[in-house]
Amino acid sequence: MLTTDKIKGIIFDYGGTIDSNGLHWAEVIWKAYEAEKVTVGKVDFRNAFVYGERTMGKNPLVKPEHTFLDMLRIKIDLQLEWLKDEGFISPANASPQKKEDIARWSYAYARKYIDTARPILEQLTQRYPLVLVSNFYGNIASVLKDFRLDHLFQTIIESAVVGIRKPDPAIFQLGIDALHVKADEIVVVGDSYDKDIVPATSLGCQTIWLKSIGWNPYTGKETADVVITDFPELKTVFSLR
Repeated sequence: MLTTDKIKGIIFDYGGTIDSNGLHWAEVIWKAYEAEKVTVGKVDFRNAFVYGERTMGKNPLVKPEHTFLDMLRIKIDLQLEWLKDEGFISPANASPQKKEDIARWSYAYARKYIDTARPILEQLTQRYPLVLVSNFYGNIASVLKDFRLDHLFQTIIESAVVGIRKPDPAIFQLGIDALHVKADEIVVVGDSYDKDIVPATSLGCQTIWLKSIGWNPYTGKETADVVITDFPELKTVFSLR
């Protein structure tokens, strides 16, 4: 159970939490494929998604100045080119226009949920220091600026910068250290049970799990101090207006 009167700081995850209301980004992009009528099997799509993520992780394709739309263009290009080369989609479904349409659909999806999250974060930052801990590509500062979120976090801890990735608890420890309070006086808010809730709990933090469709099915044994299914439920958790 969350002890709100004990909280002195909040650590937020970014991708999947603030920008998609808990929905894993593979599921968001899958929705974009469906909206833009790219017909492909879900297993093949997931393999393309993994290929893109691994390629972006190994190569400096994303530059610090890239916005989220820039990053999506790179991600979608990698996915569709792989699917085309493997024979899972037609060349027409990997055209420059199709790539742009999918990237823009996904960007609009993120902007919609960020516009909902922003006023809640603005209220929270009036009460608590906020720290962002994110697995990202080295451009999180540009992404936050583009979405007008850059003024909300006193410290940003990005995996590509610090060289530590979730679910390693060490990246959350950096967030705890930045807040200068005890772990049990911090609540971690994230969408990934394995990458956010488990490591945060192991360090003694309180946790709020924004639960939606993840990468893997849930076992039913997952626990957190609070489980929500919609970002605005934070208003009730923290008694915001």
